[in-house]
Amino acid sequence: MSCKVRLMEDGSLDEEPLTLKEIAYQKLCNNLDIISSHRPDGQRGLNPGIVLPNEICDGFLENYQRFNRPLDDSVIRLFEDTQRTSLKIVNLRNSTLSSIGLETLMRHKLFALSLWYCDMISVGSHHLLAHYGDSLRSLELGISSHLLQYAEPNEKEPVDFQLTCPHLRRLVLNGVVMHHRLQFAHLHDLGHLDLTSCVLANFSLEALGSLPNLHTLILFNVWPIANQLHAICCLRRLCTLDISISSSGNGHGTYDLPDQTLEMLMDNLRHLTHLDISGTNLAGNGVATKESTSTSGSQPSPKMEQHFALTDIPGLASRTQRPLQFLGLYHTAHWACKRHDIPALEVAGDANEQQILTAARYYHDRPVLLTRVLNDLYHLFRFENCKDIHTALDVVLSAMDRHLKFKHMQISGSATLFYIVKGRDRSKFGALLRNHIIRTLLNGMEMHITDDTMLRNGYLTLTQFHMPVDVLFEYERLIKILLHGVSKTEQEGFVQRIAIYLLNTLACQVDGRQKLFLGELGVVSTMFTLIKDRLTRSVFDDVMEVAWSTMWNVTDETAINCKRFLDGRGMEYFLKCLHTFPDRDELLRNMMGLLGNVAEVKWLRPKLMTQEFIEVFARLLDSLSDGIEVSYNAAGVLAHIASDGADAWTIKTPSREHVLERMVAAIQRWNIKSERNINYRSFEPILSLVRCYETPQCQHWAVWALANLTQVYPEKYCKLVEQENGIQILNELIEHESPYCEIKRIARLVIEQCDSGSDRMVVDN
Repeated sequence: MSCKVRLMEDGSLDEEPLTLKEIAYQKLCNNLDIISSHRPDGQRGLNPGIVLPNEICDGFLENYQRFNRPLDDSVIRLFEDTQRTSLKIVNLRNSTLSSIGLETLMRHKLFALSLWYCDMISVGSHHLLAHYGDSLRSLELGISSHLLQYAEPNEKEPVDFQLTCPHLRRLVLNGVVMHHRLQFAHLHDLGHLDLTSCVLANFSLEALGSLPNLHTLILFNVWPIANQLHAICCLRRLCTLDISISSSGNGHGTYDLPDQTLEMLMDNLRHLTHLDISGTNLAGNGVATKESTSTSGSQPSPKMEQHFALTDIPGLASRTQRPLQFLGLYHTAHWACKRHDIPALEVAGDANEQQILTAARYYHDRPVLLTRVLNDLYHLFRFENCKDIHTALDVVLSAMDRHLKFKHMQISGSATLFYIVKGRDRSKFGALLRNHIIRTLLNGMEMHITDDTMLRNGYLTLTQFHMPVDVLFEYERLIKILLHGVSKTEQEGFVQRIAIYLLNTLACQVDGRQKLFLGELGVVSTMFTLIKDRLTRSVFDDVMEVAWSTMWNVTDETAINCKRFLDGRGMEYFLKCLHTFPDRDELLRNMMGLLGNVAEVKWLRPKLMTQEFIEVFARLLDSLSDGIEVSYNAAGVLAHIASDGADAWTIKTPSREHVLERMVAAIQRWNIKSERNINYRSFEPILSLVRCYETPQCQHWAVWALANLTQVYPEKYCKLVEQENGIQILNELIEHESPYCEIKRIARLVIEQCDSGSDRMVVDN
């Protein structure tokens, strides 16, 4: 498992940029029409004249999964023609490939096949190994690859199969019941055998004695094997032996004579370089001795005494002068990994950061054990004790990517990512690395969307990134996940609150196209559901407040979302909230801000022209709620409605003249230096009112708005006035005869402020 996260020359943490070949693969994976098209039967097939050599075919399948595309039978059909395509090495994870798709692959006479979490392949497909396995050199059937497992979950009889793959050099089986008729004698080339979590039943490991080239034997979580140890001792060529288990809580992994048992293995397997006894008691109780633990009864010579003296693991006394390359001591009895004299160059354990990272590297395909390792990393980061950030980050991302369907892995990994991203090295993360972290989080959240803990961890980690800049490349997928958190989790729960906070943050800072997408996904109706719930219970909370804020943001300069608000009985909810929570300043501000957006849409304004609505808006002109915000927004709504002319004012009371008088009176009360809780991305709606010469009162509100914003926030808004031709429009107003003097005075303030702002910029430059 190579490390992808690297410490770059400039001190940043990032991943290596894509090579030209990888970019080409990415383009191809995202645009299958380059090489294929849909046939009359609706299935996709290679275009005429396209011939893909083996290197491209193998690389295509690898990168198709890497770039997060769902690999299913529809893609595999591209490889039906073995004359125009050629596959040799196929590694599939989290694929919905069926048995039909698998047969398509096997007909290519594969050199290597690896299947993990491919749970659509049935046990009935094991005959494919007999038909097409002659060419296989490597076969890996990982978790949820059912070829050799029970036909049905409740069945107890193992699949009666034979490994008719005579040229296998590497075989990995996971959770398979090994029946006593299973033959290995014909696998003369087999060098690597991994039987993780397999059930030996009546199968004897003596069957492995006929394998002349066997150098690696993995028996992780295989129990009991105490009665198989003598058979293991006969495998004299072994260089790697793993007899570890994930936990000894059930008594598994506890040997009656641990020191003698381990010594026996060492005496017989003299070529061992890698040994894993994690989860067992084979490391003894930690009492170092200067005597051999041999049962022969002979007294050690002075030379032997020196030879056996330097280890705290008695069973490994013979390896003090010839230490193992690797020793697995993760969660061994009596905390063996914390001992001082351990005869191994690398140790997997939980005593320190190095041991934990070593464990993560060696146990990358053991999700239960790897989850515990990530928990250990979590505690290191939580207390800021981890130094090798880039290796740790690579370990976590790799674990989550490899075991997407393993929920506890995703929960543990996302919790660890939170503290990594929250740490002081966050500013050093490059763009590629940030993208990888975000994509991995979203994959886990999407896969386990119904788990509140996974959502909470993911949302919290995402809050550590810069919104929306860092997430724009996955914007649409993130919005869907956030909407689920808002609508499908516990009301008033933490997950709901943080989801709506993130949703509002994204809605606030994106452009019109993305606001349209928010509306299409039902953001407005989702907010109404939240508001209705709280109105029913007469509960005001931060979710209620942010729900209105979110609608304020998604309706900004987005007419169709304003229509969705009105069509969803938005005005009814507005009046009910106004009546139920009359003293909530922040709620009133958000509601009136939203209605300001609605009022900017000319063809929607007639829906606001009712006596009830106009009376409410006019009354709010006198509001002191939240400074001037509520009064300002009420005036803005009325100014836009009045700008349509007297004929559009279809109600008798209150009269248009009376409302305009009250609006001007309110404007004159406002402090031009008032700080604001508002964000304009464009002045187009305001400048359109500056041109409303038929109703000077509307111009009054518009020029006051420009003056206030340019006075208080000159750096941002003076530039915006100039960019949108505001200076020319204001000069035209000053020259025009209709506006009264106060309007022209305020217009001059805006022009002078913008001129002085330009002067400051020249000086600064």
